[in-house]
Amino acid sequence: MSGVSAPSRTVRAVSPAPRSLVLKGELIRPVALTVADLRARWRQRRAEVVFDCAKNGPQHHTFEGPLLRDVLSDARPAFDPARRKDRSRYLLAVTGGDGHRTVLSWAEIDADFADSPILLATALDGRGLDMAGSQLVVPSDRCGARYISAITSVWVGTCAFAGA
Repeated sequence: MSGVSAPSRTVRAVSPAPRSLVLKGELIRPVALTVADLRARWRQRRAEVVFDCAKNGPQHHTFEGPLLRDVLSDARPAFDPARRKDRSRYLLAVTGGDGHRTVLSWAEIDADFADSPILLATALDGRGLDMAGSQLVVPSDRCGARYISAITSVWVGTCAFAGA
C-alpha cells in the first residue's frame, strides 16, 4: 500500500510528580504535604549534622526544613495541649519510601520536654528534596538509623500498653 502512512504519535515526556507525605492518625486535620508545602508554610531551620552511617561511615551534611513539631502542631493532634501528661502519651511513627520506619515520642519534640529540633528536611547540602521527598533529621542522634529518607507518612497517636 503505497501512499498510506501510519498516524504519527507524539510521545510526551511525563515529569514525575513531587513526592508527598501524609500526616495521619489521631489528628484533627490530617493532610498530605509536598516538600514545596513544607518550604512555603513553615519557617526553615538549618542543621549541620554529623552521624555515623553503618554502610558509609561518618556523614557530614547540612539540612534545612521546618521543625517536625511545628508541622504536626498545625495538623492538631487530638490531645489536650494544656495537659503535659496527655501530650506525653503520644507517639510518632515515620515511614520512608523504602519501607524504613522509626518511632519517636511527642515528648522528644515538645518544648516542655526534650525540645529536640527534629526537622522534616526540604533541602540537603543546598539541594532541594522536592522530587526525592522530605527527610527526617534527628540532629542529636549519633547514628543515622532515624534519618528516614523519602518520608511517605507520619502517624501520630497512642498505643495500648500491655497489662493496662
